[in-house]
Amino acid sequence: MSRLTLYSTEGCHLCERAEDVLKKVERNNPDLEWTVVDIASDDDLSERYGIRIPVIFLEGAEYDLGWPFTADEVRHYLRQFQAVTG
Repeated sequence: MSRLTLYSTEGCHLCERAEDVLKKVERNNPDLEWTVVDIASDDDLSERYGIRIPVIFLEGAEYDLGWPFTADEVRHYLRQFQAVTG
């Protein structure tokens, strides 16, 4: 099971586009589980990701993937760390 976090915030149109990309990836990857975390609720996350959102992070990965990203780039990101995470 791949656990992915999308760092986002309310009213972020790019974050909505990122969600659409993840939904597209999810259709062909039933083992993908992802959640949206609103960075506004956490000062540390706001400081870390504030100007970079949307950002995705795969549990166990060495780095995150910041916007812009395509469905193919997300799939590549997932494949890079699949052996580590699952």
